[in-house]
Amino acid sequence: MTPHRPIYLDYASTTPVHPLVRRAMEPYLQLEFGNPSSLSPPGRRAAAAVERARAQAAGALGCHDDEVVFTSGGSESDNLALKGAALARRGKRHLVTTTIEHSAILGAARDLQEHFGVDVTYVPVGEQGIVDPAAVGAALRPDTFLVSVMLANNEIGTLQPIADIARLVRDRGALMHTDAVQAAGFLDLDVDRLGVDLLSLSAHKFYAPKGVGILYVRRGTALAPLIHGGDQERQRRAGTENVAGIVACGAALELVEAHRPETCARLAVLRDRLVEGIEATVPGALLNGDRERRLPTNANFCFRDVQGETILLELEREDVYASSGSACHAGSQDPSHVLLAIGRSPEIAHTAVRLSLGAPTTRAEVDHVLELLPSVVDRLRRDHRSLSFTSS
Repeated sequence: MTPHRPIYLDYASTTPVHPLVRRAMEPYLQLEFGNPSSLSPPGRRAAAAVERARAQAAGALGCHDDEVVFTSGGSESDNLALKGAALARRGKRHLVTTTIEHSAILGAARDLQEHFGVDVTYVPVGEQGIVDPAAVGAALRPDTFLVSVMLANNEIGTLQPIADIARLVRDRGALMHTDAVQAAGFLDLDVDRLGVDLLSLSAHKFYAPKGVGILYVRRGTALAPLIHGGDQERQRRAGTENVAGIVACGAALELVEAHRPETCARLAVLRDRLVEGIEATVPGALLNGDRERRLPTNANFCFRDVQGETILLELEREDVYASSGSACHAGSQDPSHVLLAIGRSPEIAHTAVRLSLGAPTTRAEVDHVLELLPSVVDRLRRDHRSLSFTSS
């Protein structure tokens, strides 16, 4: 049976707001519009709603309520982690991260290099996109103030051994941060088991609205604020809180955590069906990232002799929506830095397509894509060979 169209396979980019999450946030869009910093009854009710959401987030992270800082999203959380740690520990000037981090981390690291004199070491990864804890350990110096390694890669879905890395880092007196934006709802986010001091999340990746995120900050961690003004978020982030977004964020994080085991098991089956189907029907398809240590939602392939963007356009004609990689660089002519880091050539990297599943994804949708994709790639390859012959 052909599934209802369109088929959305870009959940790594963003997710729809879950009906239960929308219901939780709706009162704070109109009826309960108080400012949570106000002492009036509407303000006190808004403040109570923010604290309920903070407790929900803390429950998912296994931390204290006062260790949860609400932000505008993953990029702000990443910037606050890196820059806040750097500004608070001026006696230490060395940052360690990896070559496959999200652009928010890499951009913040470059800014610290250029404007604050921070020395940054970029640890390389192997061809499967896995960070070697020993390589991180070797990069540490007496003046290292922070190590930042993402929990799950946003492009190729690889999972990193954060707990192993964190043990090395904290034994050497540095802070450990992980960008866990892609991990919520799929991986255990217990901060003590991970061993991290800082952890970033973005609500729109787990069925809440855009414009709200979380930074976990372990008690006792020195962190300079980036936004000054009021005393909101325990003086760690000034500005009137996005009450409706925060309520939605807390509700969504609690929801995905409650359903995590069954969601992961079901989506892993669909992911494997998609990966195995593509490998069986599309000659020369190259799976990017580790086959086993990857998110249950991620299938990222390179298809030789055809541009990934062209494949996406052909799929769009059939109402199938996917991406070529990170949404933050959509439309860029540069090859993915993640694919280059795992050893793909620039030419091959330009052929990448990322198919990312979500809770609404069905087997019928996966099977429909498996019917379409082989013929799309085959037709585009024949067109490519024809043009190459003509131009020669």
